[in-house]
Amino acid sequence: MTIYCDHNATTPVLPEAIAALLPTLDADFANPSSTHAPGSRARCAVEEARREVAGLLGCRPAEVVFTSGGTEANDAALRGVLRLVKRSPKRVVTTAIEHSSVLASLRDLDDVGVDFAPLDAAGRVLVAELERLLRQPADLVSIGWANNEIGTLQPIAAIAELCRLHEVPLHVDAVQAVGKIPIDLRGVALASVSAHKIGAPKGVGALYVRDGAPWRPMLIGGGQERGRRGGTENVPGIVAFGCAARVRRRDLAAESVRLGALRDELWQQLRAIDGVVRHGGCGDDALPNTLSVRFAGVRGESLVAALDLAEIAVSSGSACAAGAAEPSHVLRALGLDESTAADGVRFSFGSTNGASDVTTIAAATATAVARIRTVRKVA
Repeated sequence: MTIYCDHNATTPVLPEAIAALLPTLDADFANPSSTHAPGSRARCAVEEARREVAGLLGCRPAEVVFTSGGTEANDAALRGVLRLVKRSPKRVVTTAIEHSSVLASLRDLDDVGVDFAPLDAAGRVLVAELERLLRQPADLVSIGWANNEIGTLQPIAAIAELCRLHEVPLHVDAVQAVGKIPIDLRGVALASVSAHKIGAPKGVGALYVRDGAPWRPMLIGGGQERGRRGGTENVPGIVAFGCAARVRRRDLAAESVRLGALRDELWQQLRAIDGVVRHGGCGDDALPNTLSVRFAGVRGESLVAALDLAEIAVSSGSACAAGAAEPSHVLRALGLDESTAADGVRFSFGSTNGASDVTTIAAATATAVARIRTVRKVA
């Protein structure tokens, strides 16, 4: 049976979430906008899920807008703020290690200039340098709470305070952070969330929009989501999302400690392999479940393939960039050259993993690294 260690890409759907969504495919299938009794039951299920997601985020239910996922939430946040800005050109401050859904949206926007906040060697924003950038008028700051590839956590509280002082709205891509670390949205105007990262199905997510935040919806239709996102709600996905949010909130503290122990033990065992280098933050400065490393002389994609043959599923970076010829833009932003940036491998633990997996993964990795290096020498 495959050891799945790629939970930052997606997570298995929780049994509780499956049980919660099944009735919405059968007896409670009605449109939640309908005014009859079946429709009212569907609406009640959506609103209960909204309360659960709000509970995980620590916000009011009315501030949660359901979307099709994290990508839509990111795009809607950026465009929804910037379309209200009248001056030209508009200015956004972000980082070079953001998820592709943020960077691609910014590239696609007309009349928008982008400044990248400097980072330290672990990929953390240098707050003093960000403050310097904000001395010039900016229309939006967009920062990912936790990096999906290297696990580095950003100092969001300090960033939020800077944005407050400079009167700039702050959007946070919280897709990788929610459900793994405690979330405090004080000072955050908008935050993006994805259901399939916390044990719910793919195809559903949410955008937190703080009451009074400068934002206009992008999808205009039948007035769903209080007029903030048109289109009939994905009731099965939303209900499962709510259930997963409840479970993650309940288990957050204990699971964070457990996963952190797995991550740290794996690193201790991998350190025995010659030429191993760790990327990103450590300890409390990184996601508890994420370890990004590289091995000198070993291509990341080669190691991923070798581990796959050993029935261990890991990643060479973002799942959204799978198959891309380019090396990791995250590792490039940390100063690695193109060749070295292609060597990164990410291990991301989750609910399916236990202590025995660590030993198996470390041993298989050591074997694979030795084999790949031998082949390269022969070639």
